[in-house]
Amino acid sequence: MSVTSTLSADGIYIARRDIYPGRPTIVFLHDSLGCTVLWRDFPQRLADATQCNLLIYDRLGYGQSAPMSTHERPVNYMELEADRLNDLLVAEKIGDAILFGHSDGGTIALIAASKYPARIRAVICEAAHIFVEDITLAGIRAAMETYKTTDLAQRLAKYHGDKVDTLFKAWTGTWTRSDYRDWNIESLLPAITAPLLFIQGDADEYGSLDQVRRTVSQVTGHAEECIVPGVGHTPHKEATAATLNASAHFINAL
Repeated sequence: MSVTSTLSADGIYIARRDIYPGRPTIVFLHDSLGCTVLWRDFPQRLADATQCNLLIYDRLGYGQSAPMSTHERPVNYMELEADRLNDLLVAEKIGDAILFGHSDGGTIALIAASKYPARIRAVICEAAHIFVEDITLAGIRAAMETYKTTDLAQRLAKYHGDKVDTLFKAWTGTWTRSDYRDWNIESLLPAITAPLLFIQGDADEYGSLDQVRRTVSQVTGHAEECIVPGVGHTPHKEATAATLNASAHFINAL
């Protein structure tokens, strides 16, 4: 497999593989603590199963990208990330993107599909959030305690280097702020016309199945849900075969 990796002018790390001429590009968007490496081989396997091209990138402050300037984020930070994603698609000359986003990445994918429909052919969102729930906040607070009491910071540093503290505070600090409690993107959902697959484990520790049902019921385009039994927040790791099969079937049926 030949992968080309670059660092954009604004410090975004991008890995790209184009081996299927004329086919769409699957663009992977990682979660709140993720990066390109932490996807492991899932992106390549899905790209090969669907004969699609592939782009994976680290958002600013993650993985091999440049650091964030501060851990403080505005309430609409994911909308700003959706704008940056569109800029990336324009710069990379991708007009037929299939977005695959996990957690924060899934939310960014939904927002991008609502704002920039011309470039987005379909969306697969895994464990995305469209509003804040008590279960989400409880999961984040549990992660904060784990960060304090275990070697989680050291383990994450293998992938993010000295950016770990900043990105962890950016995630936890934003979601647990009082002004973030009313964050909600449901008003954007009717503008999504691209086909959508929403994947979630029924034991997700960061969100209830209301996230799935309220999303699928409010988008304008064709929407499907895939609820994976006995699985938590990362179906592509915890139930790789089921997630891969559902995603490949969805893409091949487009």
